[in-house]
Amino acid sequence: MSAESTEHAISVESASADEVRTDDVAESAAAEETETGTVPGKGSQASRLEEEGDVAADYLEELLDIADIDGDIDIEVRNGRTYISIVAEDESPGLESLVGRDGEVLEALQELTRLAVLSATENRSRLVLDINGYRADRAGDLQQIAEDAIASVKETGKSVALAPMSAYERKIVHDAVADLGFASESEGEGADRHIVVSAD
Repeated sequence: MSAESTEHAISVESASADEVRTDDVAESAAAEETETGTVPGKGSQASRLEEEGDVAADYLEELLDIADIDGDIDIEVRNGRTYISIVAEDESPGLESLVGRDGEVLEALQELTRLAVLSATENRSRLVLDINGYRADRAGDLQQIAEDAIASVKETGKSVALAPMSAYERKIVHDAVADLGFASESEGEGADRHIVVSAD
């Protein structure tokens, strides 16, 4: 199996303040510290993100080889973050197992990949891993969840607490809620951290 990491669409921009919601900053503060500058001897942010993508692709390629799972690895850098996708032309039950129920395995694999990058580069990573378009499909579901919560707030006037989600998914919901003119905040700790949607 060979990794296809030829697509390095480099359009790195400075990350905006809304890249991570302020109520989720505690989870990613260390990552944000390294995002805004460069580590001595590690080059510019663009080259650092390219290196991060290469390290992540090598790690994931080795994992796929060990698991005997077919898949191609694509790397893209945009908006100050590295995006890694594992895709297969045909239906691959092996790749589906790497997503897991509700993306639990995917989230764990993303964290392991970030640790591999940290170990190799001494830079904390905010890379996003997707497998077979799961995150793109999930983004549509999260948009609908946000819209349903807002409809409930409009109807009842009461705040709505959503099911726990990962930091990445919470950001998508926060953005969707804000775009619709409502307020949201994260509450709870660890695996129980969730969003509460309200009118203000």
